[in-house]
Amino acid sequence: MHGTEDTGGPGNRAPAQDPSHGQDPARRPGEEAVHGQDPAPGQDSVRRPGEEDAHAQDPAHGQDRARWPGEEAFHAQDPARRPGDRVGHPHEDHGPVRYGPPAPDPGLPVVPELAAVLAAASARTRPEPPGGGPVLREAARGYWDRRGLHGTAGSIAAAPGAQPLLLALIGAHGGDVLMPRPCPATWMPQARLLGRPAYHVPTPAECGGVPDPYALLETVRRVRAEGGRPKLLLLSVVDDPTATVAPPELVREACEAAVGEGLHIISDETWRDTVHRPRDTVLLSPAEMCPDDVTVIADLAGALAPAAWPVAVARFPDTARAAVRHARTLDILTALGALVAGPIAHAAAHALAEPDSVRDRIRRAAALQTEVAAAAHRTVLGSGALARPPQAGRHLYADLGPLRSRLAGLGVTDSMELEEYLTDRLGAPAPGGHRFGDELGALRVRLGTGPLLGATPQQQTESLTAAKPLELPHVAQALDAFAAVFAALRR
Repeated sequence: MHGTEDTGGPGNRAPAQDPSHGQDPARRPGEEAVHGQDPAPGQDSVRRPGEEDAHAQDPAHGQDRARWPGEEAFHAQDPARRPGDRVGHPHEDHGPVRYGPPAPDPGLPVVPELAAVLAAASARTRPEPPGGGPVLREAARGYWDRRGLHGTAGSIAAAPGAQPLLLALIGAHGGDVLMPRPCPATWMPQARLLGRPAYHVPTPAECGGVPDPYALLETVRRVRAEGGRPKLLLLSVVDDPTATVAPPELVREACEAAVGEGLHIISDETWRDTVHRPRDTVLLSPAEMCPDDVTVIADLAGALAPAAWPVAVARFPDTARAAVRHARTLDILTALGALVAGPIAHAAAHALAEPDSVRDRIRRAAALQTEVAAAAHRTVLGSGALARPPQAGRHLYADLGPLRSRLAGLGVTDSMELEEYLTDRLGAPAPGGHRFGDELGALRVRLGTGPLLGATPQQQTESLTAAKPLELPHVAQALDAFAAVFAALRR
């Protein structure tokens, strides 16, 4: 099953450090000074003859920029490219971080009540103070209080999206960063931007988002033996990209292992309100079992607000050490100018209060995705590919490894080529597994289910309210088109 293999032993550095292969050749702590600890992460460290001259003559290539895993391999594997040639592939710019995949599209219109609240606040011209104003922070406190995570508004910080918030949190902590493989596409760029050594840890067979506890312990041991300083573990109990929910016993074992080794945990719970069958799913937040050692973050784009209204919130532990890190986080957000816009903060506070309209949208969206994602999953399995059953979110993570021979005949031999192949044929983003830290050679891909819900707000609303959404003509047609792409891979 996908997501269980690592490209080497536990603790290998994240992919994209070796431009010739697009995957990581197990570096020792301390090598970053040579391979990846420059102020602008992701610089090509290996280029073919004449390539430097081509880049030097091109203003777009004359600067260091962060690269996503496998980008260099994409260029190196272009058979039509001669040494010194400029890249001429029509998808040449699909590798840089700025072209990284967005979060899965919900495929639904904004809640009308939230749109009205935002419109009513449109005259607000001043941004929120760093970390959010008292109303927004109190709303976030109440949101987590209803989920059993009690605290004070003073322990909350808000930012305009999960990326700047995570960047500030990593910056407020010292040491090396550990994260599961695969993991959200935005995590690795944050660590690399700060020049922090980062290590992927394999996940168990049953889920993604949370590292295997024994692999985690081995990774920590190896990193320390080689001079590293592992201090921070990122995880997500409800996961992007795998759309799985980690079982409570795994969460407990992984958290106990991390805390026992002195790691602080950042738990990304953006997708917790998208669980498809909440009554049948036991969801344990790491902050429930290790309240003094876990910072929780949530991007409201997960279930509460549109991605076009960027707001994310963090809940810090109630300790003196956490208060210091909270202050550092606010300092970094201030330096970045990462302030939540006034009108958006007003709408976000309303969403976090979870009025009936928001609760109804969360419930209906989860029920809709339960059926549509299950149908997409059946299609993927029917083609001969592998995928864990989606339990949350609006996506699934498929492993097309069993179809490798058929795909090779179509010119698809790695996850970058798979991304292009499926994106072109599905007409929707289908980011390859290399975006999420999986090795380039693995034929894995995240498939969004939001585009299956309709092409217009009217169709999407109809999907949301239908008793049998799979029988709607536009949904059935979208699923048929989806199925046709995968049926072609069986031939």
